[in-house]
Amino acid sequence: MTVRRVASLFRMLVAVAMLSALPGLAAAQTVSTNTPPPLAAYGALPSLELLQLSPSGQRLAFISVAGEQRRLILLDLTALAPVANVGVGEAKVRELQWLGEDRVLIITTETRSARNLGIEDAEFAAGQVYHLADGRVVPLLTTTRGMFPALLSPVTVVPGDGRPDLVVRAFSSERPQRVDLYRVDPDTGRARVTDTMFPETNDFVFDPVSDRTVARSEYQGRTGDWTLLIRNDGGAFREVWKTTAPIDLPALLGLGVNGDSVVVAADRPDLASADGEDAGFFEVNLATGEWQSIRPGFFPQSLWFHPATGRLIGAGRLDDDRQIYAFVDADAQTLWERGKAALPDAAPVLISWSEDFQRAILFTSGTGDSGTYYLLDLTAGTMSAIGAAYQEIGADQVAPIRPVSYAAADGLEIHGYLTTPPGIDDPKGLPLVVLVHGGPASRDVPGFDWWAQAIASRGYAVLQANFRGSTGYGDAFLEAGYGEWGRKMQTDLSDGVRWLADQGVIDPERVCVVGGSYGGYAAMAGPTLDTGVYRCAVSVNGVSDLRRMVDREARRRAEDENAAVRYWNRFMGAERLGDRSLDERSPVRLAAQADAPMLLIHGRDDTVVPVEQSRLMAQALRRAGKPVELIELDGEDHWLSRSDTRLTMLTAMIDFLLEHNPPD
Repeated sequence: MTVRRVASLFRMLVAVAMLSALPGLAAAQTVSTNTPPPLAAYGALPSLELLQLSPSGQRLAFISVAGEQRRLILLDLTALAPVANVGVGEAKVRELQWLGEDRVLIITTETRSARNLGIEDAEFAAGQVYHLADGRVVPLLTTTRGMFPALLSPVTVVPGDGRPDLVVRAFSSERPQRVDLYRVDPDTGRARVTDTMFPETNDFVFDPVSDRTVARSEYQGRTGDWTLLIRNDGGAFREVWKTTAPIDLPALLGLGVNGDSVVVAADRPDLASADGEDAGFFEVNLATGEWQSIRPGFFPQSLWFHPATGRLIGAGRLDDDRQIYAFVDADAQTLWERGKAALPDAAPVLISWSEDFQRAILFTSGTGDSGTYYLLDLTAGTMSAIGAAYQEIGADQVAPIRPVSYAAADGLEIHGYLTTPPGIDDPKGLPLVVLVHGGPASRDVPGFDWWAQAIASRGYAVLQANFRGSTGYGDAFLEAGYGEWGRKMQTDLSDGVRWLADQGVIDPERVCVVGGSYGGYAAMAGPTLDTGVYRCAVSVNGVSDLRRMVDREARRRAEDENAAVRYWNRFMGAERLGDRSLDERSPVRLAAQADAPMLLIHGRDDTVVPVEQSRLMAQALRRAGKPVELIELDGEDHWLSRSDTRLTMLTAMIDFLLEHNPPD
């Protein structure tokens, strides 16, 4: 069967649904002109997101966004008609999940304190269920006495007669000192304990078919001891494996392919293959405790589980800048192969699919594409465009993106992406912005990046380097970043600047550095540690004082030795808590050395990197007589979840770049 790409009735349907919800909003991309889009087009939240097919594939749920207002839209794909349009307000929606065909779980987050849990400020998840039959929205956990209304684990859906149940960890003042497992009624939001979990229980796997917890793990933060426990037929748990993991904790991910095993992510060099590679993912048999590596023809970076059974069905990885998948289910593999073939010039990713694997939602983005969602229907043999993520950015306004690689000073190969201004076929002598990703154990990927695209639209080349310590390039590359904050992780960036200058692509006298989170640290470290490279720097939610940051992690967890502290010490290169050698690589301690003006932007509700990190840096620069601007974003978190503050950030950043590194 050949899948045909068709003119999209679904795009029109989505547009009608969104227009009825939010006047002035349409789902099709605008026709572009030679004038670059306004910064608001980049700073806006995606106009539709979190698309999810119902189990039958007959209905589609998604969130539409206009300004700060979000709405839940449900479409009937058979009748080609909207069936629900529900205001969610300004809540930060993080996930949608169908509960059968007539209910949708909406998970939102907010910044709040939980002093009964010993937490001052954190981003907590809350759940509510929309009922299609009567339009009710039922909040979870709020009607049960003593419950703190936050979801403290992923939610497992358990099928039932007439209605599903939800299983999730939560805290009740009626059962202090524990975060037990609760069964929640989606019709009332009420919860009852289904499994006792102790303070050291850090993970679990619940089997919706057998309707019980089949495995759990325990972790002792001070010693780093991690234990895997499997449930016997009689109900008791037995220990099947124990390891010391002071930093890289193993994790329970779900059920294995046949439901008779659990999937564990773990470092098991003793189970490495003949080529010496550690698979990283394993199935552990529930009856025997035997370990079997998961290798679907490649080393997976992600695993996929069936939404109804919770069982492993496939794996994926980014390979040659394209997502690849391998599925154990033949129908799922066919679905992916047909979808890939229908979009031969794009790099699609799977978003959602029906339980029979006859329908799927795919997403593409990249050069000429600001983000497009498609509905693949194998029964009809069609691929239909649903809508665009960034509607106001036309195809020819999307800046071209190409992969690059270069050698660092010590010879290590660094990969990344270069985005150049639209309409420039042969880039030469361009001004450059080095855009540094967060993490640092993360990576940039090919595709539409709203920061990079906004910067490129104003005439700059943008380098996104996956410096040593980034993920996606193997363990050795990741480990090459240990202890290299402000050292080789920093010079990997300036080595990229020098390489682009040697190629004639950029003007080395017109370079600035921008980044968020770890990237914010790198932006501040540029003018203070790797001097002589940058004309200006912009840090968003960045770390300026390494020792203070690690000390905060120790205080938050009420113990000097914990996995978070050990993680940061390893990456930063500290020997112990309070190691003063970190001061040598802390921009706040080196403000007098700064050789370029800095713009510091920080969300006041940031619970990952507190706003004091930017305040302290601004104070230090002012004391040293160095040029600095500080902008604090009211109500904004670490991830820039609001469109108004995203626009504030972009406008301030672009104005700062234009002032200190004009493209003309």
